[in-house]
Amino acid sequence: MRDLVFKNLTSDDKKKKILASYETSEDEGIRSIITRHFVYLIREAAEQEAERPQPQPYLYILKEHNKREQREKFLCKIKGSVYAACGNKVYQIFFIHSLRINLSAKSQNVL
Repeated sequence: MRDLVFKNLTSDDKKKKILASYETSEDEGIRSIITRHFVYLIREAAEQEAERPQPQPYLYILKEHNKREQREKFLCKIKGSVYAACGNKVYQIFFIHSLRINLSAKSQNVL
C-alpha cells in the first residue's frame, strides 16, 4: 500500500512558494514515511545589499537508529539565500529545503 500527497502553494504575488510531498508506504514488514518540503521567498534588494557578504548557508543532518523500538530516522535541512538580477532589479531569494525519512517495523496485532 502506498499513499502520496502533494501540495503546491503559491502566493498571489508569486513571491512565496511552498512545495510539499508526503509519501507513506508499507512493504515487507517495513513502514516508511517520507516528507519533503521546499519553501522559497523572493524580495527585491538594493544593489548595495548584493555587494555585502551573504549569510552563511545552514545544513543540519540527523540520523537516529533505535534497535529496541525497530525504527530509524533521517532528517536533512538546508537553508540559505542567493541574489539574482533580472533587468535593472536585484532580488534576494531565501530558501529552505527539508527531507525527513522515518522507517519502522509494522506493528503486528495478535488476537
